[in-house]
Amino acid sequence: MSLVSFIKVGKQADCVTKQEISESLKLINYSFNTEVRAVVIKPNLCYYLDRSTGQTTDPKFVAQLIDLLRESISTNVQISIVESDASAMRCKYAFRMLGYEKLAKEKDVRIVNLSEQENENASVSCNGNTYNFKVPKVISNADLRINVSKIKYTVDPIKLTCALKNIYGCNPYPKKFKYHEDLGNVIVALNKAMKFDLFLVDGYSVCGVEPRKLRLAMASTDPVAIDVACARIAWLDPNKIKYFKIAEREGIGKRDFVPKGMPLQYFRSVYPKKTFKIKMKAQAYKIIIQTGLGPRLGLG
Repeated sequence: MSLVSFIKVGKQADCVTKQEISESLKLINYSFNTEVRAVVIKPNLCYYLDRSTGQTTDPKFVAQLIDLLRESISTNVQISIVESDASAMRCKYAFRMLGYEKLAKEKDVRIVNLSEQENENASVSCNGNTYNFKVPKVISNADLRINVSKIKYTVDPIKLTCALKNIYGCNPYPKKFKYHEDLGNVIVALNKAMKFDLFLVDGYSVCGVEPRKLRLAMASTDPVAIDVACARIAWLDPNKIKYFKIAEREGIGKRDFVPKGMPLQYFRSVYPKKTFKIKMKAQAYKIIIQTGLGPRLGLG
């Protein structure tokens, strides 16, 4: 079974720190390869919602991770922070509004819009279907690929967006609403087409019925295991999230895991539970997508 770590962030910190990221990696027996030359970091950027909403990866987390990478690998390691355009989001605005443009200048790293990069064709089978994607070369050529996700509720049949769903944003095709009817299979297929090496969760703040400081840092080398753990934290039944089962069957990872560090139950007790109001909003969102109104309303 895969290891998944749970670290509680200190009360004096305003974000997940380098020390806590390091501790989360030690708990899963992970160390950086000093031969790595090119690193890709994929944060979760959701529209133009800033870190206080619990919807997007805090650039401060990524800054701490960059410092750790340079200390552990080399000061000369090449680091790229990547995201792609979406139906209702353009990277050139999101990078600026969410603090990543400033971060790139301060830390001397690249911010990359995957929708504008050179790519190669990839054909992937998943759950009896074949999917064709464009894989950005900046991802396929990297020596180390790190996924830094958030724990968030979403609509059926996905229910939860975290590590597996974050790779959806690596698809350079901007009009992603075209995949919504088959979203679970597409998420798994993209994880097969673009395999990442390390999965971190920025759980300092989370969203539920309201944004809340969970003060959590997580790590695993298995995206399925970490997503199952996050589902449990968010009061969801991972056995009812179908694409987790598909991902396991397709060889992406395992649903069983060994927890390390703070008890999962502690973070579950703090997580803002899903309410009837949230369920109604999710149902409304689902109807909008199914009726094809998403792009016209700036969703997808």
